[in-house]
Amino acid sequence: MSEAELNIEGMGRRGEGVARLDDRTVFVPGTLPNEKVTAAGDGDRLALIAIERASPDRVTPFCAYYGRCGGCQLQHWREEPYRAWKASLVSEQLKARGLPSEISGIIDAHGAGRRRASLHVRKRDGVVTAGFMEARTHTLLDIASCPILEPDMARAFDMGRAIGAKLSDCDVAVTSTQTGLDVSVRAERKFAQAEHAKLASFVRDLNLARLSVNGEVIATAVPPRMQIGKASVALPPGGFLQATALGEETLARLVIEALGKSKSVADLFCGIGPFAFRIAERARVEAYDNDRAAIAALNAAAKVTSGLKPITAAARDLFREPLVPNEMKELDAVVFDPPRAGAEAQARQLARSKVKTVVAVSCDAATFARDAEILVGGGYALNKVTAVDQFKWSSHVEIVAQFTR
Repeated sequence: MSEAELNIEGMGRRGEGVARLDDRTVFVPGTLPNEKVTAAGDGDRLALIAIERASPDRVTPFCAYYGRCGGCQLQHWREEPYRAWKASLVSEQLKARGLPSEISGIIDAHGAGRRRASLHVRKRDGVVTAGFMEARTHTLLDIASCPILEPDMARAFDMGRAIGAKLSDCDVAVTSTQTGLDVSVRAERKFAQAEHAKLASFVRDLNLARLSVNGEVIATAVPPRMQIGKASVALPPGGFLQATALGEETLARLVIEALGKSKSVADLFCGIGPFAFRIAERARVEAYDNDRAAIAALNAAAKVTSGLKPITAAARDLFREPLVPNEMKELDAVVFDPPRAGAEAQARQLARSKVKTVVAVSCDAATFARDAEILVGGGYALNKVTAVDQFKWSSHVEIVAQFTR
């Protein structure tokens, strides 16, 4: 593995320093623009050996595991340039497609911290480890605590080790809900019905709200619930939530602002309703998602929540069966918040529709820019784009944008 002295010229979209070596571009994690470093490796991603000249924007990371853990990438960067770079992740993707690239701002939505985490748990020779994978490896890093998680999540790693002591190798997803911790385990082996009573003891011993193993609810001490606007929603096992509570609130506020006075709105890729319930305080809502459990939870909560305009929710695969223009002719606005792959099929149908306002929410700048290009090509104007940083110290960024006819 050869060593080289490099000048870091910029920051790549994965949060790695960019340099030139022998007429090729290389990436060095843990470095900053304008630094001189020694790095080693044979591919395009090198390992940092030493910092020869540090950037004045370098700060001391606050996590003891930083640099080894594969989670955070940018705790070593001062806040102001970090925020500017993160906004540029969105603007550069828009610019590359010839679209308006001005970003109205980037909002810090870390809040109290992440409210969900997926841990890896391994048992070797009677020793149980629980944590995250080391950066760019398949080596498990045993972690005592993670400072970017909500305080309620502080005991997640000890819980993971306790579960691993009995279940051996598994992955443990922990979610902080209003009624306690919801834990979903994916274990390598299957468990017979006769073993469920022993598994259920975890709920009592670890003070959990609910435990699911391999997709099956084993025991519930108190149903996990989330407050969304006026609605109290039962969280399905393994149900999706935005990473932080403040992230959800911020995205929802931006969506509501972008909808303006719309009275009839479709909420696409709606999940359990983080936008739908808030929108329904002022407008009629049609909600769609391919997650049947999420739709059932949304419908159940809508039936018992007062003070809302009508909400209808239905299971639908919007990748294969997007809403078509005829189905949207009575709508004032459409909101879509797809997974990282984006909403290309739905964007193409929207581009053919007469819906006046479209609000796009995205967790991937590249697929957002692609979908935005489709909408603009169909006659929409891209009015406002806001970046939201709920995955702080990482290269992930959320986006809310308004399009109008």
